[in-house]
Amino acid sequence: MTPETAHRLHQKFPKKHNHYALKDFFQFNTDRGTITDWNDTRNVLTSEDFIIGLLEGLQEEVGDASAAIMYTVGLEWGKFDSLQFERWFEKEFSMSPRRANLMFLLETWWWPFISQGWGRWEVDMSDRKQGFMFINLFDSAVARTLGDVGKPVCHLYAGLFAGFFTEMVRKQLSCIEIQCYSMGETYCKFLLGGRERIDAAAFWMNEGANARDIEKRLRAGEGGA
Repeated sequence: MTPETAHRLHQKFPKKHNHYALKDFFQFNTDRGTITDWNDTRNVLTSEDFIIGLLEGLQEEVGDASAAIMYTVGLEWGKFDSLQFERWFEKEFSMSPRRANLMFLLETWWWPFISQGWGRWEVDMSDRKQGFMFINLFDSAVARTLGDVGKPVCHLYAGLFAGFFTEMVRKQLSCIEIQCYSMGETYCKFLLGGRERIDAAAFWMNEGANARDIEKRLRAGEGGA
């Protein structure tokens, strides 16, 4: 970050938290051709054609391995973003993220993604003590762009969630999308948990199980500890 790229409202309103308006969150520097946000992160605008081109190009080059590549990209992104998040959270709220209320912490992490067009989310923590949780994502940028293709397509999001939560809880976690807008559903649904449960969910999906089946089996104690 340089004085030229630092968000101008930081100095004007150093204690401001409610910076949700587009003109407050983003800073457009037309002279430098850059877009920075409230957290001093560089942003790039892309079109739906870019997303389609990226995914279809990757599919053409590596076939079904494209899903694993997008997941890995998301995983590394999530790990990196967790470190960035800890930095700006402590700076903005003068406290460690680990001392914050969990739901406040998660909403604070995700709302910049909403501003950037990645969609709204809803975290279901009711099964947290059992070692897994569900995340509902509304208006996924990837699924919305690709439309109804009959299979999960939000591998980037799954990796992002796995990477972020792995760093935050200091425990290796995995994630899988078990319901997707691109399967004709109204929203996307992700399962986050240990590797054993994610592998079990993937197996059940290959056998034809839907999200409701998977939820039921996990809550019945199947899929490992």
